[in-house]
Amino acid sequence: MKIVTMEFGEEKLKISLPDNIEIYSMPPSKPLSNPSGSIEDALVNSIGSPSLDQVIIDKLGNNPAGKAVIVISDNTRPVPYRGNAGILWPIIQKLLDHDIDPDRILILVATGTHRGLSNEELREMLDPRVFEYGITIKSHDCRNKQGLASLGTTKKGSQVFINNDYVKADLKILTGLVESHFMAGVSGGRKSICPGLLGEASTYIFHGAPFLSDSNAQNLTLQGNPCHDESLEMAKMAGVDYIVNVTLDNQFNITGVFAGDLVKAHEKAVEQLKKEVSVPITKEYDIIVTHAGFVGINHYQAAKAGVVSIPALKQQGHLILVADNYDIDPVGSANYRTALHLLKLMGAEKFNRLLLSPDWSFMPDQWQVQMWARLFTKIPPENMVYYSPQLTQKDYGIIPCQDGNLYLPPEERYHGTLASIPLVIEKAVSEIIKNCNNKGQKKVDIAYLTDGPYGVIQKSLI
Repeated sequence: MKIVTMEFGEEKLKISLPDNIEIYSMPPSKPLSNPSGSIEDALVNSIGSPSLDQVIIDKLGNNPAGKAVIVISDNTRPVPYRGNAGILWPIIQKLLDHDIDPDRILILVATGTHRGLSNEELREMLDPRVFEYGITIKSHDCRNKQGLASLGTTKKGSQVFINNDYVKADLKILTGLVESHFMAGVSGGRKSICPGLLGEASTYIFHGAPFLSDSNAQNLTLQGNPCHDESLEMAKMAGVDYIVNVTLDNQFNITGVFAGDLVKAHEKAVEQLKKEVSVPITKEYDIIVTHAGFVGINHYQAAKAGVVSIPALKQQGHLILVADNYDIDPVGSANYRTALHLLKLMGAEKFNRLLLSPDWSFMPDQWQVQMWARLFTKIPPENMVYYSPQLTQKDYGIIPCQDGNLYLPPEERYHGTLASIPLVIEKAVSEIIKNCNNKGQKKVDIAYLTDGPYGVIQKSLI
């Protein structure tokens, strides 16, 4: 047997897998040797833009009552906002150095349609000096119509409602992580606005079924990607003065800092990202073992790992996907649960037809279920073993999958921990191989995707 390591934060799990397993990982990337120095340098030598100091002077220098907004990601993204590699405090320090009082600074959490963050979650994420200085922090609420400003419509017809605190600010700064994204191609840049600060109604076209049915709405693709085009158009309508984005390695160390113009700085980050996350693969596999990574705080987010696995799976192959769904709601919103149950009841083909039907009324969070349906057009739901120790038996009743708890002893089912994951994987692999052998298949190809949702399989090499 071959031992592989699966990491969930500080938890490192050892899993015994067959000797013939092939292991795929992102190419090694080099973390910055002096991240704090690189951040300071990026704020001075900006990409396609004056330095942050000059931008502050231009926007607030002659406006003693002017306000600055700094948009941050929520806790589904491992953006470094604290510590020696934190990107938030250097921005705030620049503002303070230009005599911008803390009460003129707003930190705005770009939650999109996600829930707002608790004070405890914010304190865990952010530099403690934010709280020492009493800087205001707000979570965007996409359903609070009084908190939104209407900016018109896009060329595709989306109604553009953007967080009003952001629109009213005199200096607008975006921060975030540039990583692969299974709909918009990559995260970061314009996505802090769209979907980060959108009103719920603004998501109807951007995350609608026709956009997500487009073959260009996929990982690492920007050219011709309707989700990217719509997102960028909305961000430009809202206005962006400066961005600070980073790329990270698989240990969440900074590999690059990209500060400056909304488009040009983001493009530079994407160039680097493609080199860091592309995973060449030469064949498809009967069994793929993977995990939902840091982002997989709930089943909704775990869809990213499912979609990443598609190019590596044989038609009718098997996926074993494990996750640490530690969120307050480990599945997702009520809308998500409803759409997910529809997928389970109808199957991928009928579900996709329903979403594209003129009789269908758009449902927020349906987009993530549409992504699960992509997976289930390649393999049937019963060929995906899904396990998260936080999910209940009732939760599994609406999730299209083979319940991973069935590979645990009866007394441990629905009472497991992360430590239960190795047993689930080992038992599932053994059973799948046995079933394949019983059907006359002597050789069962198996692979482990070390990086979960972050490594992007290069389809052209399959």
